Amino acid sequence: MKTPREILLAQHRAAEAKLDAIRRSVVNELNHQGTKEQGSSPALVAWLLGGSKACWQELFFPSRRFWTGTAAIWIIILIINFSQRDEVDSVTGRAVHSSGPVMSLQAQQRWMNELFADRALPPEADRPRNFSPKPRTATTATVTV
Repeated sequence: MKTPREILLAQHRAAEAKLDAIRRSVVNELNHQGTKEQGSSPALVAWLLGGSKACWQELFFPSRRFWTGTAAIWIIILIINFSQRDEVDSVTGRAVHSSGPVMSLQAQQRWMNELFADRALPPEADRPRNFSPKPRTATTATVTV
């Protein structure tokens, strides 16, 4: 019993000779010297296009879930970034700041200045006093009974 492959190959054996003749003519045309001289830039373009296809298939396609997740994270970051931008006044073109955070920052700076303020004593209080003991007198009291 013949397999389906053997049946198909038997039917197409007659076309093999014609295909070989076509193949030979194409190869002879490609080996022609004039074709080689003209084919340098199209070969470069074909190589670059083939490289980009290979890059796509090897780098992006197998890890498409990773790239999709990364793109989603970047979109979320951009949305958050644009939502926190300051509004611009249409007349002056300057950024409109809300007074709450600015006042809070100023209060925090005042508090830090008070906290780290120099609380040292005045300069005259810092000087050590020169204490020189006075000589004691050698008088001893004699007690008589």
